[in-house]
Amino acid sequence: MKNKLLCWFALFVVGVSAVQAQDAFDHSHADFTEVLQAHVVVYDEGQRSVVDYAALQSDETLLQDYLQQLSAVSMSAYRDWTAEQQLAFLINAYNAFTLELINANYADFADGDAASIRDLGSFFTSPWEREFFTLLGAERSLDWLEHETIRIDFDEPRIHAALVCAAMSCPKLRAEAFVAERLDAQLDDQMQTFLHDRSKNGIDDQGLYLSRIFDWYEDDFDDLRVYMRQYSDALADTHEQEEALAGDIRIRYTDYDWSLNSPENAGL
Repeated sequence: MKNKLLCWFALFVVGVSAVQAQDAFDHSHADFTEVLQAHVVVYDEGQRSVVDYAALQSDETLLQDYLQQLSAVSMSAYRDWTAEQQLAFLINAYNAFTLELINANYADFADGDAASIRDLGSFFTSPWEREFFTLLGAERSLDWLEHETIRIDFDEPRIHAALVCAAMSCPKLRAEAFVAERLDAQLDDQMQTFLHDRSKNGIDDQGLYLSRIFDWYEDDFDDLRVYMRQYSDALADTHEQEEALAGDIRIRYTDYDWSLNSPENAGL
C-alpha cells in the first residue's frame, strides 16, 4: 500500500511539473522578438523588410531555442489559452518555422541551387506540405498551420498580411513577435503597411491593383471591394482615388515575386 501511495505521489508530482512547464510558456515571445530584431532588415520607410539569412546562419542558437519552446507546448495547454494567445502563437510559429526552413537549406541558396522557397519542395510535395517540425504534439507542415488551423479556427483575414513565406512579394516580416495583448493593433498595422506598399497594392488610372494574395484568398475577405474601403487611407493617395474606391472599382492583381526575401534581392 505504501509503495502504491509513493507511486501515485510520484506520478502526481510529474503531472504537476508538466502542467507547470506548459503554463510557463513565454507569451511575450521575447526570444523570437530578439531573433527578428537582430536579423530583419526594415527599409523603404518601414514598408518592407528582408531577412539577413547569412547572419542568421552564424547566430541561430536563439532561433533554435525558440523553436524548441514552441514544440514543447502540448495541445491541452494550447486549448487552455485565450484566442488571442493561440493566434499569436500560431502566426509566430508559421513565421519562425519558415525562417528555419530557409536557414536549414541556406547552403542551397548560397550555392545557387535554390532561388525561392518553392525550390525546397519535391516533385510530389511542396515546401508548405513538408512535415518538418513538431507542434502541438505531432509532426506538422506550414500548410497545416495556415490552411488547416489558422484559417479554419479564426475568422481573421488580416492574417494574410502577417504570415510571411520568405518571398519578396510577401508582406513584410515584422521585426517583433506578435503578442496577445497587442494582437489587434499589430494585425491592423500589418495590413495598413502592406496595402501602403505601392509595389504591391494601390490605385492607378486602371483601377485598384492588389497583391496576388488577395486573389488566392478572396473568399476570406467576403466582399473584397467592401473590405478594402476600410483601408482607403492606405490605398488611396488622392481624394479622387478614395472616391473611386467607394464605387465599383475594377480590381486586378500584380505578379508575385517568389525570389528569396534577402537583402541581396532587395538591392540592399
